Amino acid sequence: MDGLFGFQPLLAIGSHIFFVGVAFYALQAIMPEQIVRKNKVFQAQILFIFLSILIGTSVSNFFLEISYWSGRLPMMFG
Repeated sequence: MDGLFGFQPLLAIGSHIFFVGVAFYALQAIMPEQIVRKNKVFQAQILFIFLSILIGTSVSNFFLEISYWSGRLPMMFG
């Protein structure tokens, strides 16, 4: 049973990293050059990273919550 409790944080960390990476990849589809002011590239890159973290962790939390609650569902009927 102890191995199961060690697996959940590892799964959460892996999920967060995966979805932040997917969000970063997806955000590259937009063209920030048309929005960003000149000489503000560094600030735009930081914003891009923060948006990736925000979107990625939100999606990851969604999937982790769905996984958690779907695992609890049989207890309701059993």
